[in-house]
Amino acid sequence: MASVRRLAAIMFTDIAGFTTLTQTDEAGALRLLQEQENLVGPLLLAHRGRKVKSMGDGLLIEFPNALDALECGVNLQRKVHEHNAAKGAHPLQVRVGIHLGDVQHQGSDILGDAVNIASRVEPLAEPGGVCLSAQVFDQVHNKVAYPLEKLGPKTLKGVRQPVEIYRVVFPWSGKVAPAGPFLPRLAVLPLANISPDPKDEYFADGLTEELISVVSQIKGLRVISHTSVNQYKGTTKTVSQIGSELGADAVLEGSVRKAGDQLRIAVQLIDARTDEHRWAQTYDRKLENVFAIQADVAERTAGLLKVEMLRAEREALAGRPTSNLDAYESYLRGIEAVRRFDGSLGSDEEALRYFEDALHKDSSFSAAYSHLADFLLQISLVSRPSTSVLPRARSLAQRAIELNPKSSEAHTVRGNLAMRADRDWALAEAELNQAIELNPSDSFARLWYGLLLFALQRNEEAKDQLRSAIELDPLMLLPRLTLASVLEREGDLKSAIALLEKSLESFGELPPLRWNLALAYALAGRVEDAVRLVDPLAGAPDLLLRGMRSAVLAIAGRPDELRTLLTEWEQQPASRYIPLSFVASGYVLVGENERALAILERGFREGDQDLWVSYQFPVFDAIRNHPRFVELIRGLNLPSGKDGSAEATSSSD
Repeated sequence: MASVRRLAAIMFTDIAGFTTLTQTDEAGALRLLQEQENLVGPLLLAHRGRKVKSMGDGLLIEFPNALDALECGVNLQRKVHEHNAAKGAHPLQVRVGIHLGDVQHQGSDILGDAVNIASRVEPLAEPGGVCLSAQVFDQVHNKVAYPLEKLGPKTLKGVRQPVEIYRVVFPWSGKVAPAGPFLPRLAVLPLANISPDPKDEYFADGLTEELISVVSQIKGLRVISHTSVNQYKGTTKTVSQIGSELGADAVLEGSVRKAGDQLRIAVQLIDARTDEHRWAQTYDRKLENVFAIQADVAERTAGLLKVEMLRAEREALAGRPTSNLDAYESYLRGIEAVRRFDGSLGSDEEALRYFEDALHKDSSFSAAYSHLADFLLQISLVSRPSTSVLPRARSLAQRAIELNPKSSEAHTVRGNLAMRADRDWALAEAELNQAIELNPSDSFARLWYGLLLFALQRNEEAKDQLRSAIELDPLMLLPRLTLASVLEREGDLKSAIALLEKSLESFGELPPLRWNLALAYALAGRVEDAVRLVDPLAGAPDLLLRGMRSAVLAIAGRPDELRTLLTEWEQQPASRYIPLSFVASGYVLVGENERALAILERGFREGDQDLWVSYQFPVFDAIRNHPRFVELIRGLNLPSGKDGSAEATSSSD
């Protein structure tokens, strides 16, 4: 009979103490065996599991993915716990072990190393417990309700290499879950440029971002995003101060000197809590060795932080993103130019030129494709018509994935395009999930995924992703603003205000933050606080900023300024792009619902890239059940009701 190989999650179960029980109470043992079958059956249907076979008191079960397997194991132990709590029940103690790997199908049976490893993981679980391998943990660590505790590498019979094992910490187990994140948190500070030519600053800046990307490939680390660490460029703060502000356990800092094709890169790893230097190294190499230097730094850092690297991670570090050093330098210049992009027309040309040059020099440079696609999506929102850049962005993102299917950045940008430009929610979710699986430290993938989940009204999942994005990128404002919007949509204005007030203390009074807090105040009835925050925006030259102020005043019962501003918007072109959904919200606030609906319909026809998320804002509650509004949201294939439903309950005007 022909065999078939495929990736699968394998679960083994067994009943603790079963052999001893059969010698003293055979009938009772058989009842427990049947009870296990009764509990497992419905769970397999719910989690797409297939019982391969029974083996004495145990079961061998196959799942299509790690998450279904773990959720089934967790729910099985929850059911067992409830069973044991019932009065008069025979105590049932089940062990569960799960591994993910390649299996060979022969008829209805499965064979292979993955099956063998899963069978060895199961005895490590305590009675009533679930143990899983690192391969499973990598796929599910931020997707389950209960904490996962790292037990360290274990030597398994018949398995050559030690296997990293984790266990689920159940609330009824009597054990204390690990406090806080147990994965070491690392901040890679901007490398100082000490090159003879100050113009080589781009090289130090780009190399910093690349080093962050390389170190992030190690899943046992949590690496702070470049958008947060960039703010410490040239800082005089101590490592302990920086570590405290970023929540980092360790800090990697250093310098770069580039002279022709010669490099001197000096790095040191410092314990952020004690200021103790853990490791220091100076590399005097030729430019062509830059990738080997990055890999060595990443591997040494992981070792010193007691993170065991997987073989796949070592192989990824050994790869070279490009063999063309001229292309790499153009790519680094492009990264630095993106950082200087200010949103104005023409300020995007430098970055575009450098990325195109990198691809001209190396047409197989996946990372350059990803960065160019991401930048094109960025400028489509602020400086160039989307129709002129998005088709190119789509083809670039697709090419990046073809060249490197394991690129988190490529999957992130493709998911972002599917979400923000194409409204393909299923593709967006698949791509962003893949990006996070490849790089759990990808804060942007988590931010965009949180935004997508919010649009789909899966708020609990959205909050989890947004909180992870904040943890990985503590000095980025957008995930905080998005989380506040989720809380507002849920009616938890107290928590939203607390989050925004804390952000105001950390970030200063930036206009978007000021406006979001003022809006939350207004919705909560704190009119004086709301007006106080937006008063400084009076007379702002930017129409959008004045619109923010007048919208808050309208919510506070003073709509005249907003009416005047809407008339101004109608009569002359805006000085900058303003989403039509924002304009429509203004008309709702002044009671012109028909005009608001007409503008929203125009935005839908023109591909407004804002309504898909802003439709949930409380300001639209006045028209939320209007058939025309419901039809618009249905056209986006989004749930139109507050509860996630898609039905209009009444007609309002």
